[in-house]
Amino acid sequence: MNMQKLVVSVLLFVGVIAVRAEDVSFSASAPNAVPNGQPFQLVYSVNSSAKDLRIPEISDFDIIAGPFQSKSSSTQIVNGNISSSTTVRYTYTLLPKNEGTFSISPATIIVNKQKYTSNALTIKVLPAEEDVQPQQNSSQSQGQVSSSQSITNENLFLRTIVSRSNVYEQEVVLVTYKIYTRVDLVNITNVKFPDFKGFLMQEIDLPKDKQFSLENYNGRNYNTITLRQILLYPQHSGEIDIEKMTCDAIVRVRNVSSRPRSIFDDFFDSYQEVQKPLVAPSKTIEVTPLPSAKPASFSGAVGSLKMSSSISKTEMSANESVTIKLKISGNGNLKLIKNPEVKFPSDFEVYEPKVENNFSNTTAGVSGTKTIEYLAIPRFGGTYTIPSIKFSYFDINEKKYITLSSEEYTLNVQKSNNEASGEQSVVISNFSNKENVKMLGNDIRHIYTNEINIQPSKKLYFGTLLFWLFYILPLILVVFIFWFFRKQAIENANVALVRNKKANKIARKRLRQAEKFLKENKKEEFYNEVLKALWGYLCDKLAIPQSELNKDNLEIELQKHNLRGELIASFIGILNECEFAQYALGESLQDRDKLFAETTKIIMLLEENIKK
Repeated sequence: MNMQKLVVSVLLFVGVIAVRAEDVSFSASAPNAVPNGQPFQLVYSVNSSAKDLRIPEISDFDIIAGPFQSKSSSTQIVNGNISSSTTVRYTYTLLPKNEGTFSISPATIIVNKQKYTSNALTIKVLPAEEDVQPQQNSSQSQGQVSSSQSITNENLFLRTIVSRSNVYEQEVVLVTYKIYTRVDLVNITNVKFPDFKGFLMQEIDLPKDKQFSLENYNGRNYNTITLRQILLYPQHSGEIDIEKMTCDAIVRVRNVSSRPRSIFDDFFDSYQEVQKPLVAPSKTIEVTPLPSAKPASFSGAVGSLKMSSSISKTEMSANESVTIKLKISGNGNLKLIKNPEVKFPSDFEVYEPKVENNFSNTTAGVSGTKTIEYLAIPRFGGTYTIPSIKFSYFDINEKKYITLSSEEYTLNVQKSNNEASGEQSVVISNFSNKENVKMLGNDIRHIYTNEINIQPSKKLYFGTLLFWLFYILPLILVVFIFWFFRKQAIENANVALVRNKKANKIARKRLRQAEKFLKENKKEEFYNEVLKALWGYLCDKLAIPQSELNKDNLEIELQKHNLRGELIASFIGILNECEFAQYALGESLQDRDKLFAETTKIIMLLEENIKK
């Protein structure tokens, strides 16, 4: 038995020694930003035993220590599979020479007689602080505040940063909400962002795990976190205000006793959490109207755009389909661009265009490509011309309207055999949202040539009850159909009534999407969809534009419909809870389940109580 254990141990040991990493990784790491005059560490890591490390010439920094080599190893046995990993680190301590942004070129190292190259680094050296006061102890220098110190607006504050304050209509404005701190910030609660009335809003995705970064502001270095970034497109000219944003910051402070401190006090310090309200100031955006001399093909596109077109074929037979593909790409209000008009000949059967959007939200605005496919079918032979497609937009850089044009296409359509013979022809298309098969030439029947057996009628049909019913019932049916469609037309003309009827259906659709995000544990997407369901339901149900509906007038609008006060309070409470939970660090999946149930219930109650 002991011999078996020994053999197994030896085999495991030999297996561990024999395991080698298939992929060698060699990387460099350092802080993204450091203050001038403060040393920092540059670390090169390789996941294997290596030799002959060669670092580049580092002329912008002084190497004051290093390299210090450290090595760590680990072994795992999972389901009988043995894996091991080794990490070797080479640490240098550098000191910046000057302020600015500097690059460190890749280093090289030899692993198993093969050379590997690391990544390059970019480091921003910030100015040294102008008015740094000596700290009393090391813990305070690391950002901890004693209870005797006040948390002031100089060491903890919010900023509303706008990319530009003077823009044209539909020109993008980047708004960034950022918190600056020199204290031990633990959490942020009760976050309330403005409604951004007068703007079309697009969110920029930020990392879910937000990390502090160092930034110099007004001569002092702060740890900063970006809370939210939004792209705003102004919808009208004039001054548009971005209202203030508020939140509560939770700061950890150390309790300092008045008695003399001993060496043991550093091990038994007590702390408490202090709440401080923060306000990001409001901003005013001056919006200039677009020039009045607008081209005929202008439909509101603003930005820096380009257009290309292509056609599937120019030689074809009648009843064959042809597709024109149009691509509009660049940066601007791409989501608001309308499909340019393509003027097909009158003998063409034209279908609704198929649109594919590939957009991304960046700090420079919405960029990407809008692809539009126009499908048509010529029914007769001949030579046809499709004129040039015009698309106009307002160029932000050149401050003028620019019209883009595609090339003109000439189609040579041959007469099909079915057209010549009059036989039935079938057109098959896989174009989206279109009929799959359409029968043509099926309106002529063959003459019946067999013998006809004619017999006299056994009784007179004229004047009977069935005779009169055949006349009266169609008349009644025609009157009813006329009345029904007229009623539908009147209702459809009433946009507010249509939105009112569809409000609950659209809200349920958004809640189903929110439930999907809930099951996938996608926190931000879940809360965004719930907020869209709540705000969208009220906007449709009350026939109020979303830009004009906010929490300030929400209660007034609901009171006009004689709703109970507790129902209104519950709705507003759910809105506040959604906005808070988006940025709360401690909320759980159970909280989201409860919020989803409350949202479903409140929309059901509003549907029962709001009478339009």
